[in-house]
Amino acid sequence: MKTFTAAAFAYLAKLGYIGIASALMIEVIPSEVVLSYAGFLVSQGKINFIGAVIAGTIGGVIAQIFLYLLGFYGGRPLLMRYGKLLLISPKHLEKSEVWFSNYGAGVVFFARFIPVIRHAISIPAGITKMVFTRFTLYTIAAIVPWSVLFIYLGKTLGNNWEKINQVSESYVKIALLLSIITCGLYFIFKTIRKNKVKSKYEELKK
Repeated sequence: MKTFTAAAFAYLAKLGYIGIASALMIEVIPSEVVLSYAGFLVSQGKINFIGAVIAGTIGGVIAQIFLYLLGFYGGRPLLMRYGKLLLISPKHLEKSEVWFSNYGAGVVFFARFIPVIRHAISIPAGITKMVFTRFTLYTIAAIVPWSVLFIYLGKTLGNNWEKINQVSESYVKIALLLSIITCGLYFIFKTIRKNKVKSKYEELKK
């Protein structure tokens, strides 16, 4: 496995920006690792920071659009049957559906910072036929800061970029906490707004 990973990264280095984007589209290797390696390449002067962020964003967004389209056209049965081929288990799918049901379309942004449902959330968005442009904008808005963070950390670590999991742990925890808090506030806001609309509707009926 280590030999395969080393060969994969060597190939990514040769391809540069295209390699980064392609690796994130396929996502056999976790996005955090790919992005931190991109940061390492930045520290070596092989690519530049802005280009790496753009490549990371394009690759990450295309990967999520693919999952969205699978949900949109294939529906839940297809994903329950073949989701494991995309490294998405039925448990991940069920959790993402619960989040989407509870928090609505806005969770497409917030869930990008939450482990387990971060990738799977695109599937219920597709199944419920969420507006594609809205889905894409929310996805880009989340993937840009995620890419910036891990590319920056990889650049800072330099030759020690493989320690990204230990170094990034505190940052990911903060992002997770903020996402959960924001989701909670978003849910409260939606509930209050829904109740106000309901009250006005009932008043008009009288």
